[in-house]
Formats: sequence, C-alpha cells, structure tokens
Amino acid sequence: CAFCQVDKGQAPAPLDTGEAERVAEAVASLQLSYVVLTAVARDDLADHGAGLFTAAMAAIRRRSPGVGIEVLTPDFWGGHRDEGEGLAAQRQRLAAVLTAAPACFNHNLETVERLQGEVRRGATYRRSLGLLAAARNLAPTIPTKSGLMLGLGESRQEVLQTLRDLRSVDCQRLTLGQYLRPSLAHIPVARYWTPAEFEDLGAAARELGFAQVRSGPLVRSSYHAADGIGDS
Repeated sequence: CAFCQVDKGQAPAPLDTGEAERVAEAVASLQLSYVVLTAVARDDLADHGAGLFTAAMAAIRRRSPGVGIEVLTPDFWGGHRDEGEGLAAQRQRLAAVLTAAPACFNHNLETVERLQGEVRRGATYRRSLGLLAAARNLAPTIPTKSGLMLGLGESRQEVLQTLRDLRSVDCQRLTLGQYLRPSLAHIPVARYWTPAEFEDLGAAARELGFAQVRSGPLVRSSYHAADGIGDS
C-alpha cells in the first residue's frame, strides 16, 4: 500500500508457528484487559493468515481468559481470478476468524472510493465493504468496525458518502484520523484536516447511527478500542 511502511515481501518467510504464544505472553506480561490483533496480508498462505488470528486468540485466552480481543484483518482475498471462487474462499477464511468469537471485527477501508486504487494497491472498496457485510451476516452479535485516514485528497462529501456506505452494511464502529506520511517514498499528505473538522465529521457519523465514533487528528484503528465494549 502507498501509505504503509511495512515492506512488501516478494518471498515471505515461512509462518512463525511460535508467534501466537509470544503474543499471548506479551498480553499477559503487560496485564492487558483488551488487545487489538492485526497482521500483514499473507496471500502466500492457503488460509491467508486466518489460522494465525485464531491461534493467537486461543493462546491469549489460555493465559489470560478475561482479555477482550479485537481483530483487524486484511481482506483475505489474494489474487483469485474467478470472482465466485474468491468470494467463497474469502468467506471461509472470515468464518474461521469469527468462529473464534473476537470482541470486535475490524477491517479498514482506509480511504474514499475514488482514491482506493492509488492508496490501497491490490485491495478494492467494494470487496472490503463486502467483507464487513459478510461479517455481520455470519456473526451478527460481533460488532464490526472500520477506519479512514484523512488528508489523502478526499472531499468532505466523499467522506460522508463513505460513512453512508459503511452504515449500509451495518458497520457499527468508526475511526477517523489524519494520514501522516511515513517517508518521502510514500504518498504525500494532500491536506491537514483541522480538529474542528474532525469533530464535525464525528458528529455526522453519530447522526448516521454509528454506535462508537473516534474522530481526531491522532486517532488510529486501536484508539480507545476497549471503550465501546458492549456496543453493537
């Protein structure tokens, strides 16, 4: 992606089978009550990394049974040429993660529809909306969440349309934050939205029916994530 400082792996290393236990050890050591698990896209794996999410959740619960676990996943798509085949595989991977009963399922749109190709190379707006819709269909008791980075060249009206699109698939939680360029090799900041503009968009999101909204320049996907436990 044009905004992310994680290097793209042309020949990724084999999956680290000990990672789940180390994550669980870190959660226990830090005495966390709530944790957000995320991962790079692993399109090279048959399950696209879904199994590592479930393994990490199981390991955390063995060590720290009371911890709330939110997952922030990629789209689990990965290069299927046949649309029907891709949707079926995506749904199977998603179902595996949801069966592990996370406290919240998060998948970020990142930006408005017009800018998807430039910002999220390899992902699509409609596919991500479809993933969020499928999550609600497969596990209606698990809240869904998504987030946008502002400052990539979007207009206020485009942001509002994106919020409406998220509500159309019953997304309940939202984060809005300012994009900050990781390096000169990444997509530049088109503008800095003011705190007042973030407050205005947050109010608009609440009017649209989002149960939990975090909107501000320094808000990120995991910002105060535990505060909305119980919102659905």
